Amino acid sequence: MISCPNLKECPGYNLPEVALIGRSNVGKSSFINTLANRKNLAYTSNTPGKTRLINLYMFENKIIIADLPGYGYAKVSKNEQQSWAKNLEEYILNRKELKFVIQFIDARHDVQKNDLQMREWLDYYKIEAVTVATKLDTMSKNNSNKSLKHIAQTFNTDVIGFSAKTGEGKEKILKILFEN
Repeated sequence: MISCPNLKECPGYNLPEVALIGRSNVGKSSFINTLANRKNLAYTSNTPGKTRLINLYMFENKIIIADLPGYGYAKVSKNEQQSWAKNLEEYILNRKELKFVIQFIDARHDVQKNDLQMREWLDYYKIEAVTVATKLDTMSKNNSNKSLKHIAQTFNTDVIGFSAKTGEGKEKILKILFEN
């Protein structure tokens, strides 16, 4: 619908919103494309840090999904990374329509320090978070099960496994989005 540099520029839609957060290149854009059944709705790239704005997507005239810039590694200046962090924090803490966030974790790797810091920050501010582990299709079933278990134990929460290629987890996520 619209891309905005910060919260002040984001119009209100009087619909519930869900924010997508995660490290750069974790698969948030592929997630949006999978939910929408469209290949190129959200821009995907192999280069971390391509999402630089708050991108708002409306689904079925019922919910807004806000794709926020990723945290962690990206080939941008420290000033730009700090600006993204400020905008992410401002959006999550001050967006009235925000119902919960979905935090994405790359299942192929151990949970990173910045993932843990983000979850601690969300917990501190009592912001509801759903945990989604991405890129399961790149792993064996045994390794993906181990990874899901490890992420669940690390965050002490349920984890939804997701694959943009196979659609695994899509129905569970749609149910959460439209029943909340």
